[in-house]
Amino acid sequence: MNLTKLQVQLAIDEKRSKRIYPDTKGKITGGIGRNLTDRGFSDDEIDLMFKNDIAFVERELDLNLPWWRQMNDPRQNVLANMCFNMGMPKLLGFKNTLAAMKAGRYEDAATGMLDSLWASQVHDRAKRLAETMKTGEFL
Repeated sequence: MNLTKLQVQLAIDEKRSKRIYPDTKGKITGGIGRNLTDRGFSDDEIDLMFKNDIAFVERELDLNLPWWRQMNDPRQNVLANMCFNMGMPKLLGFKNTLAAMKAGRYEDAATGMLDSLWASQVHDRAKRLAETMKTGEFL
């Protein structure tokens, strides 16, 4: 088998898609013909996507909230966790909470986190992250 030629042929025949879509038989598909309905992802593929997603979050935070690197590691992790969970556009909606973080008013930031719709959706996650923001220590 000529792997290079097969890759070229399959890339043409299957198309490349960065988004998932239903194929002609209704199977959820993505990438280059990956049948996600029946095959899914291997552990190493999940780990690679996870690593890439965390790197994406870091870049988003650096671009949109450059002051986040001034906080200690536990508090940086809180922001990265929130960004990973809800995405940067929604995170930027936490205007007062982010302003409190930037100013070092971490108790106010924790209160703002808990007084949000997000907290009512993610429950224990919000409580844990708010406590970490307040104390500056990993739980």
